[in-house]
Amino acid sequence: MKRYGVLCDGGDAPGINAAIRAIAREAFEKDDEMLGFIDGFIGLIKNDVKIITKDVVSGILPLSGSVLGISRINPFRNSQNIQAIKENFKKNSLTLLVIIGDRDTVDLAKKFSDEGIPSIVIPKTIDNDVYGTDFAIGFDTAVTTISSALDNLHATASVHHRAMIVETMGRETGWLALFGGISGGADYIIIPEIPYKLEEVASHLAKRKKEGKNFSIVVVAEGVSLPEGKTEQKEYDEFGHPINSKKMVGYTIMEGLEKITHIKARTTVLGYIQRGGIPTNTDRILATRLGAAAIEFADKGKFNGLVGICGRDIVFNPLQEVAGKIHSVDLEFYRLAKTFF
Repeated sequence: MKRYGVLCDGGDAPGINAAIRAIAREAFEKDDEMLGFIDGFIGLIKNDVKIITKDVVSGILPLSGSVLGISRINPFRNSQNIQAIKENFKKNSLTLLVIIGDRDTVDLAKKFSDEGIPSIVIPKTIDNDVYGTDFAIGFDTAVTTISSALDNLHATASVHHRAMIVETMGRETGWLALFGGISGGADYIIIPEIPYKLEEVASHLAKRKKEGKNFSIVVVAEGVSLPEGKTEQKEYDEFGHPINSKKMVGYTIMEGLEKITHIKARTTVLGYIQRGGIPTNTDRILATRLGAAAIEFADKGKFNGLVGICGRDIVFNPLQEVAGKIHSVDLEFYRLAKTFF
């Protein structure tokens, strides 16, 4: 009999509970045990743990958030945290950790493997930037949220003859902005992977106006560079990632476009609404497949890896092959988007 310790790390994303449910049910099928650590690595450090039973995971499939809580901390910033994690791993007689997390989680898992703590990572992030999987849990639901927002904004943009600048999440990659923009009919999409010039965006908006289209929707990922000549002071999180400045990029681009085109513009920052919502069927199925596969791989003695999806196939990626890497936008999708602007 194996005993798994499950925890959630990083930002929340729709579909986490579906993954927890699948992990548990697959473990129960194999007569294994499952412990859940509350609030991610914080719970593992404090040994704040609960036994996962069928009752705990009953009815959680459609719920957003996480029944185990979640946190974003870097345990390696404090050696005492690592010692506590090692002790609690041993105290609970764990076989390995199953961590539902993001790109930083993969890097942490690699470090833990070097410390003798085995794990399997299940990718979840609305940014979809985890290397080793085509899609991460939560991405599809977030894209659906963005697409729905654009559908709603088209009406108000049209009636007021405005340019609407819609800022999505996406610190280093433009998956959300690109897929949300394509599915929501955006008239221009700006992503971190592709350099842009504000003058080119302005020219496109002016062209649309000349053609009788008196409104435009511009989707921009939060992680794009500010227009030339603009600077910002940034704060950084525990992993060295920039935290959004008080003056977000969407507003700066809006001001620049208004100045160049004299077209009235407004900015909508979708923000944390992208992380909520009832998970889509696609995310529920992906989470179920990845969660069950994690236990199947562990049962076969495979660990210290990331479970991902490639095409229709579930794959196992050794941590050393995916840690420290980023899943950037496939430029073929951007070329598709460019067809419309």
